[in-house]
Amino acid sequence: MVLAPAAINLGMEHRILIKILSLCLLLAALAAAARGATDPGDYAILDKFRKGLSNAELLDWPDDNQDPCGAPRWRYVFCSGNRVTQIQSKGLGLIGSLPEDFNKLTMLENIGLQSNQLKGPLPSFKGLSKLKFAYLDFNQFDSIPADFFDGLDNLQVINLDKNPLNANTGWMLPPALANSALLTNLSASTCNLVGPLPDFLGNLHSLRLLELSSNSLTGKIPASFSDLPLNTLWLDNNKLVGQVPAGLASSPQLQSLHLDNNAFMGPIPKVTFDDFTFSDNSFCQSVPGIPCPPEVSALLDFLDGVGYPQKLMVSWSGNNSCTALGITCAGGKTTVINLPNYHLNGTISPSLGNLDALTEIFLQGNNLTGTIPSSLTKLKSLKLLNLSSNSISPPFPKFSDAVTVILDGNTPPANSSSDSSDTSGSSGGSSSSKSKTLVIVIPIVIVVIVIVLATLFLFYCKRWKKKSSRPVSIVVHPRDSSDPHGHVKITVANSRDNRTAAGSGHVSLNNSEGADAHVIEAGNLVISIQVLRDATRNFAPENELGRGGFGVVYKGELSDGTNIAVKRTESLALSNKAWDEFKAEIAVLSRVRHRHLVSILGYSMEENEKLLVYEYMPQGALSKHLFYWKEERLQPLSWKHRLHIALDVARGLEYLHRFANECFIHRDFKSSNILLGDDYRAKISDFGLAKLAPDGKHSLATKLAGTFGYLAPEYAATGKVTVKVDVFSFGVVLMELVTGLKALDGSRPEERHYLLTWFCQMEKEDLKAIIDSTLTVADDTFDSICTVAGLAVQCAARDPGQRPDMCYAVGVLAPLVEKWKPAYRNEEDCLGVDMSKPLLQMVMGWEASDGNSDSSLTINDNSKESIPTGVATSFALSGSQSDTKKWTIGRVRALAPDLAGAMLQDQLAGYVLLSVRIDGRLRWKVGTWVSSRYHLHVNCPALLVLHAGAYEYEFNQNTRCSVDI
Repeated sequence: MVLAPAAINLGMEHRILIKILSLCLLLAALAAAARGATDPGDYAILDKFRKGLSNAELLDWPDDNQDPCGAPRWRYVFCSGNRVTQIQSKGLGLIGSLPEDFNKLTMLENIGLQSNQLKGPLPSFKGLSKLKFAYLDFNQFDSIPADFFDGLDNLQVINLDKNPLNANTGWMLPPALANSALLTNLSASTCNLVGPLPDFLGNLHSLRLLELSSNSLTGKIPASFSDLPLNTLWLDNNKLVGQVPAGLASSPQLQSLHLDNNAFMGPIPKVTFDDFTFSDNSFCQSVPGIPCPPEVSALLDFLDGVGYPQKLMVSWSGNNSCTALGITCAGGKTTVINLPNYHLNGTISPSLGNLDALTEIFLQGNNLTGTIPSSLTKLKSLKLLNLSSNSISPPFPKFSDAVTVILDGNTPPANSSSDSSDTSGSSGGSSSSKSKTLVIVIPIVIVVIVIVLATLFLFYCKRWKKKSSRPVSIVVHPRDSSDPHGHVKITVANSRDNRTAAGSGHVSLNNSEGADAHVIEAGNLVISIQVLRDATRNFAPENELGRGGFGVVYKGELSDGTNIAVKRTESLALSNKAWDEFKAEIAVLSRVRHRHLVSILGYSMEENEKLLVYEYMPQGALSKHLFYWKEERLQPLSWKHRLHIALDVARGLEYLHRFANECFIHRDFKSSNILLGDDYRAKISDFGLAKLAPDGKHSLATKLAGTFGYLAPEYAATGKVTVKVDVFSFGVVLMELVTGLKALDGSRPEERHYLLTWFCQMEKEDLKAIIDSTLTVADDTFDSICTVAGLAVQCAARDPGQRPDMCYAVGVLAPLVEKWKPAYRNEEDCLGVDMSKPLLQMVMGWEASDGNSDSSLTINDNSKESIPTGVATSFALSGSQSDTKKWTIGRVRALAPDLAGAMLQDQLAGYVLLSVRIDGRLRWKVGTWVSSRYHLHVNCPALLVLHAGAYEYEFNQNTRCSVDI
């Protein structure tokens, strides 16, 4: 066959064109190889990763090739174009850490680093919007940043199993994870998760696998989990409570459910699959699918309404509700619920109406809200219902005449209406039944007319009163410790003409000279808002001292020149939490007085305002002097000042925990809540989260509150707060004093993000590297710093049982601050008393010379019986008269109506004899004088223990009286 010339020419042209195209592709490949195909930023991150490994040879990445995406491609690295999209190095045994800027691999889609020995902090994955799969399990990462999950919008699988993340404090799944709507697998077992199961997980409708075993999760399973298409749910080995949602186990997709070793209650759910474990719980039955008895079900609903408090959960035993705390039974039936003052939060379940044998309900003194269920009116055996001192709201159902209902002291929420006729005290059903017989048209009309007229009359009276005068306000100033008479200064301000009158003396704070002078308990007074407006120049911005979660703090000056601090918030913005803190601050500070606690001077609740008034602390918060002294143009604190501050706040906490009339737990102790005066002496402030420990106990279960970085791990994990929670926070503050660094600072390198972890890893020889650079560290100073650092580590121990109490902390710090030296007395110290006479003659002679003007101490014949053996009336401490010690008698001051004391001190040997009058009898107690404190050792009477701390400033020479037990 012969081809035409045109066809031959066409074929030749095609061949030439193909050769040209091939040559172009070859040149392009050579050019790409010459300039490197991998993004330089991606290479830099991979190079940092390699250099951070101690066995990088396992990766087999070439040292002379800076092109991971080029030819030949680096092992375990996958690219798309010139960008790294995957790193897969599973199970290589790599040892090292990840670069802190790992999230610069912005095109990363899949990372597989599981089953290695990687350690140190996890870097933030913030902004890795392309990331779909992250396998980081079975490593040794020790912390996770708060913004780790920010921006992971395409995340589908995340596995963090078996990593000791944030071992000291634990961590919680952050709300940012809710934006990962495509998430199908979330596995975070054995990695120190704490807190409740987040509700937002119930909105991740792509979630198929949720494995959170072996953590410290608390609370109950959210009901929204029933709507998830889960195949696998593992929650075993946590601290979860409550009933398993009914719809969860019946989900058709669920094939694996692990619930063992928790505190789940109620019936065991019935499932159709085999992989179901549920042992070591408090289920009411042993066989799945069998319901609980009605009595148990009703009480479980009650527990659910009050949030399953830990105290009650500990005593609950499966199918026997009669063993539970506060439950009394007769014949297997619940007859009494007795849970007063148990800090219960929540509502009363209507299911209590199913307990037909119930006769008495004692729920007074809790934090119950909502209404009283009408089902309780159907309880035929009920005789008493005590709901006083809660926050129950109307309407209140009507009970029969046989039922006594006590509702005193209920303060319903601000958005609920109240009916004073129903909250006045006891009520029965007879009044309602009798009133029905009297209901006729004419009396109703008359009553309505009277009410309308009375309302109009009161309205006009109130307006006239406001126009005619403004209220008088009284301010109680803090006691001046330098005042030898211990007088209290009172300022009375009339806002109408802005006049003030100040005076001192023994003023009764329980009476007022007019209807407009409002007084509350314990010396705290209601102050007119107009006085505070005048003092702060109508809350001028230039008077602003700072802002916090509660509101804004302003500096004010009363017309007599007294400076005050005013904490302000508007009631329209007042949340329930802020309202609780407002009340708590007043309640705590009105019951405690100590020179190292900030004094509250009063409060105001007028014109939609909530205001607290405190003494003014000129130098502000300790945090300002430690962390922001450059910005504030302040001088850095010297070590001497820091020691004084540490001792001051230690004594304040010691008083709250041990020497106050009641045991208080601060719960939010931190450097920003420590305020300084002009002399840099410290006082503890902000008692909005403080809790009163129950009688006879120093711990309670409560909702988690406080500040991360200062939270004790057991509190964050269980919600149980003890005085050791404050000790932990005190230890962190000591670390801040030593280092000048914040407890939690995201701007520091990841391994130093949490000060406690970093500090505790320091050896003594490395301590100088972490000491605040502003401190001049001489040898004696360094020894003192080492002592404080050691105390800080003890106080911040992970196990609360290993932490000392605050008395020990004071004992460690006091010798560093107060170096004892012997005092040499002069003749005036003896107050004209012949010290060679027997004790009883000396005291009677001194009392007679004093004219009984300042003393309530008298000596009866019976007092001789109370002198302890081993103390001679001549105070001879050795055998011969020449060796007899001389004693100095201190002045007697009244401590309480039934308590008075006198001190006799051997100023050389440091011995003390304290006389105490109890119930009209004189008792003598022997102790020692150490570091400006009296420590009593012999049979301390309960009344002395109760009052010694509260009145410690009453002793002469500004000394303190405490009790060693």
